[in-house]
Amino acid sequence: MSTTDTPQTTEQPPHKPKFTFPSALTVLAIVTIAVWLLAFLVPSGLYDRNDSGAPIQGTYHRVDSGQSFVDRLNDLFLAPVNGLYGIQDQKTGQVGPDLAGELYGSAGVFLFVLAIGAFITVVFATGALDRGIGRLAHRLRERGALLIAGIMVVFSVLGTVEGFAEETLGFYGLIVPLMLALGYDRMVAVGTIILGAGIGVLCSTVNPFATGVASSAADISLGDGIVLRFVMWVVLTAVTVAYVIRYARRVQRSPERSLAGFLPGDRDQDAASEAEEPELTGLHKAVLVTMGLVFAFMIFSVVPWASTLTGDADAKPYGFELGWSFPQLAALFLCAAVLIGLVARLGEQKLSSMIIQGAADFISPALVIVLARGVTVIMNNSKITDTVLHSIEGIVKGTSSGVFAIIVFVVNLPLAFLIPSTSGHATLAMPILAPLADFAGVSRAVVVTAWQAASGWMNLWVPTTAVTIGGVALAKVGYDKYLRFVWPLLALLFLMICGFVAFGAVFT
Repeated sequence: MSTTDTPQTTEQPPHKPKFTFPSALTVLAIVTIAVWLLAFLVPSGLYDRNDSGAPIQGTYHRVDSGQSFVDRLNDLFLAPVNGLYGIQDQKTGQVGPDLAGELYGSAGVFLFVLAIGAFITVVFATGALDRGIGRLAHRLRERGALLIAGIMVVFSVLGTVEGFAEETLGFYGLIVPLMLALGYDRMVAVGTIILGAGIGVLCSTVNPFATGVASSAADISLGDGIVLRFVMWVVLTAVTVAYVIRYARRVQRSPERSLAGFLPGDRDQDAASEAEEPELTGLHKAVLVTMGLVFAFMIFSVVPWASTLTGDADAKPYGFELGWSFPQLAALFLCAAVLIGLVARLGEQKLSSMIIQGAADFISPALVIVLARGVTVIMNNSKITDTVLHSIEGIVKGTSSGVFAIIVFVVNLPLAFLIPSTSGHATLAMPILAPLADFAGVSRAVVVTAWQAASGWMNLWVPTTAVTIGGVALAKVGYDKYLRFVWPLLALLFLMICGFVAFGAVFT
């Protein structure tokens, strides 16, 4: 019998699963264990503190941690709970006044994240935001450059005030056909969406998930440093919009210069001319106006107007200053969610379910904050936080304030890659970075700005973010092609960020 008569079986090689980068929760769990183990090796020590609780340079001294092995074991297993409440002493239940200002722990931030999640979900349930952006796109469909600029500015505004990022994934089905119909390629749509929202998040002014969490961990007001961040947002948004428009015009003039290329049918798109203009009812307009007023009031309530307008950090607050923090803001957004639901006539059952769903959808970033704060509690309980500060105090000595601010920006770049969650990154890094600013004679608000710029810059391109990878996949653009498109802008933004944070450190 010939071998050809024998049934042949082809064995398939075993499927090797692709490596998937772990989630922020997994990374922070690993970090928690690593820090707990290091606490056995790092000597305990403390700085003397001034009246405001800031460490006094040159006063570091070794101390006994006062913890038994059982105490340390309790710290490990209770890290998330201790992170929520800020427990520093398991036996007495004492909380640490230096962990998160007036609320200690992360309970206030935790509830605030759930509240704003409920608010955003209710807004999207009304359909007003989607239709508003769709109406803008339709009205500008025959003016390509203005369309790109309009959409990017709207996304950037949403990014800077509320961290608008993952929500952009729902707009590719609208914007990709529009850009193709105007003679552009798919890369223009990707740049409009990813870079539009991303530059807003990078330059967050009052974004609660970035600036808010970082400011809380740094023990400063959400409004501290808002002037620098606003100027930075205006300039960097303008540069990014100009960059995308420049590429779009190049592709329109010379399609062969497209970095993304064209798929079959891309050059025959006529969606922009045939699509009907989305209807924006009176209810939708009322929702959009209400949403705008809520964020405007939030900005007003947290800005320290006296110190911002006079430049004196110790200026006596004006009578109209509210000085709100996370408890008041959580209440604001819960009330605003209910108000939006009433304005949009969602009905009691739908409104209730949307609020619950919104809080549930945002439980992940809220838990990331709690777990990251647990790491801080472990370090504080074992008294190694000040030892870490002391070990890098030498980096601050002898450096100018501008150089220090740039170092903070650069140091946070690899951390942003490992922890793509802005909330987790902020909660983990700020307890170390903020006191360093005191040593360098730099405002803690500048450290917050440098940190969030590093996180935002990395999230414009790293493959660990769903916004980037999901966006290029939805637009059917290769990730390698996107990197070719964006790297010159990234280099320019890197230099500009260094300039802004250095300026802020020297002059604020």
